[in-house]
Amino acid sequence: QVQLVESGGGLVQPGGSLRLSCVASGFKLEQFAIGWFRQAPGKQREGLSCISNTPGSVVYADSVKGRFTVSRDNAKNTIYLQMSSLKPEDTATYYCARASACLSTTSYDYWGQGTQVTVSS
Repeated sequence: QVQLVESGGGLVQPGGSLRLSCVASGFKLEQFAIGWFRQAPGKQREGLSCISNTPGSVVYADSVKGRFTVSRDNAKNTIYLQMSSLKPEDTATYYCARASACLSTTSYDYWGQGTQVTVSS
């Protein structure tokens, strides 16, 4: 059964760092592209990044470029989102999702339950 589970969220001060994990089950992570998204209450869902299955390159949204870094551990079937220089506007529920490729028209067929990130002093 295909499943994605996010973890690692929590409360962090502005300027701080946090690492999120996305553990995949029911499929091999290296065979798919994985996107990170976030959604704050009352806000539209925002795409943050996408890591390709091959050749494994990553694209980032302008809002997080230079601050967020995606990595993949195929042995653990896990995708990580390393977040730094966090801002209050980064506060949101963060999701990972599966796709066939990192394209603007890509449909994501499976989503995790989300993990909450709160940036506040």
